[in-house]
Amino acid sequence: MNWKLIFLLSLVGLAMAIESVFMPSSRPESLVWPVAFVVYAFVIARRAPGKYFLHGFLVGFTNWVWVAAAHVIFRDAYVATHAKEVANLQSMALPGVPQGVATGIRAWLASGIPIPGLSGLVIGLLAWIASRFAAPKRKSAPAV
Repeated sequence: MNWKLIFLLSLVGLAMAIESVFMPSSRPESLVWPVAFVVYAFVIARRAPGKYFLHGFLVGFTNWVWVAAAHVIFRDAYVATHAKEVANLQSMALPGVPQGVATGIRAWLASGIPIPGLSGLVIGLLAWIASRFAAPKRKSAPAV
């Protein structure tokens, strides 16, 4: 496992987490994440020493930790800059779901915290696919 690679790639997630709290619109974020996922996949395919899916999953999971932490720590700022989205989610109807459960689901969605591991599954799958096309970067042997 290349823990340094996982940590360095996840720093993009930290930057996006902070950006998502203080930017008033989710639009730029929704355009950047897919590009980041593809870049992650190819960097992992080139730099990871195997176990491409696991590397991708751990990058995605670490991103989730960054985003969840930022949204919890800066909850008031997030709600202030995303008031319209929070109001829309809180008024969302969930037919057939008990009221207590529905309230919990709405609160989770309104917090802006993504589902744990979901992005990791996507990045892991993309990294595994990219590993089939991108040759790993090998360190060259010293010249004699």
